[in-house]
Amino acid sequence: MPPELTAALALCRNLPSPPGIALRIIELAQDPEADITTAADIIAIDMALSARMLRIANSPLYASRRRIENLGQALTMLGLNATVSLALGFTVAQDLTGAGAGQDLRERAWRRSILSALAASLLGQARGLRKAEELMLAGLLQDIGVLVLAQSQPEQYLPLLRQAPDNQALVALEREHLQCSHAEVGAWMAEQWDLPRYLVDAIARSETPAQAEDTFQTCVALSGAVADIWLAADADAAREHALQQVNEALQLDSAQFDQVLARIGEALPDISALFETTVLAPARVQQLIDHAQELTTLRNLRELQDAALARQRADEFEARANRLAEQAHRDALTGVLNRRQLEAVLEQEFVRATRHGWPLSVAFIDLDDFKKINDAHGHLMGDEVLRMFASKLQEQLRTSDTVARFGGEEFIALLPNTTEPVALEVVRRVLASIVATPMAELAEGPLFVTFSAGVATQGGYERFADVQDLLKAADDVLYRSKNLGRNRVIARSPGTAPA
Repeated sequence: MPPELTAALALCRNLPSPPGIALRIIELAQDPEADITTAADIIAIDMALSARMLRIANSPLYASRRRIENLGQALTMLGLNATVSLALGFTVAQDLTGAGAGQDLRERAWRRSILSALAASLLGQARGLRKAEELMLAGLLQDIGVLVLAQSQPEQYLPLLRQAPDNQALVALEREHLQCSHAEVGAWMAEQWDLPRYLVDAIARSETPAQAEDTFQTCVALSGAVADIWLAADADAAREHALQQVNEALQLDSAQFDQVLARIGEALPDISALFETTVLAPARVQQLIDHAQELTTLRNLRELQDAALARQRADEFEARANRLAEQAHRDALTGVLNRRQLEAVLEQEFVRATRHGWPLSVAFIDLDDFKKINDAHGHLMGDEVLRMFASKLQEQLRTSDTVARFGGEEFIALLPNTTEPVALEVVRRVLASIVATPMAELAEGPLFVTFSAGVATQGGYERFADVQDLLKAADDVLYRSKNLGRNRVIARSPGTAPA
């Protein structure tokens, strides 16, 4: 800013200054020890400001789950940082748009400031910045230099403001006639008011996005171009210009940019009411917003459909994986556990029984004279008998019991927490049921089978060192059962009568 203009502004008698309440809030913003109670005491002094803070807390911009009834609730919900930032926005420039020369031009500049406030905040959100209120305040105050020059230098500046068809032209005229831009004047004014440093820097770089030092300043610098979509005579050209800048500086694509426009359109009535200014969307801008909202709705529906399809596919893959895992654990012919999975389950049950001192019974079962069935009726009939036998065996046992095919016509029944006498009784009951149930229907009549079984139990009569010793014990008893004439179940412990 040239020294002549600096001196002129410093000596200007009608240079605007923030009202007393704003000065106290500025002091609060610079105080690292500030708290929400102090902020509430200051804001409560100004009834109009208190009402605005209450209205914004209840507005869709914050969408509280419950109605905010008083200033204390409002400020607690907003938090100290948001409270100070919003209060500054409501108070700092409130006297710069009143009646006087060039009121229509100053009101237009204020409408652009309100649009810029929304744009800066929503651009920041689109880039993941969690500084919504600071961005809104910086966007609101970035054109404060226009209002300051319009009020302090009306004879020289208002003609420039009226002559410029858009902001780019205004900056060009300012540099030609004032040798600086309103951004430089706004930053100087912000320093005179002792506004926080981040605001001074954001205002200073608001007309030069390339000089922005971080994403925050970039969002503020681009917010004016987004605001011009609502104010330009050619909304389509303004949108393309803003989109190009936003894409280059923030890497937001057209779809993301349209979402920002749609959200500005949704929030504009509420923010305009809070600043007591009417900002209407021209017909073409409304068409752009409506189109953006339609695209957003379609995109959301597509994303929901894609998500549902992805979930469906994931469920199908999971179900398929589960089926494959289950198939890997099951005997392909009978559907009961295979020998490999039996070993894993038996090991787990053996460890659990040993740790807790529970009995664990194993029944080793072998179909009697099964080779004769294959020889007389063929292997397909033999397979049918094995399938039926496995099914009936499972039906007779508890869901906590395990049935597995050990190999050929041999099966294992694993009975956790079951003593040897009880296991012996259970397997004998199964034998009685199997003997009375046809395993297949032949032309000459039903086909019945019998089996021999040996039962051994971990705990009680004896304790085994490991799973293999337990299985061997049950296998030894099975052979004793077969040597005694088949079609019977006997147990490992002495004194168990064959049956």
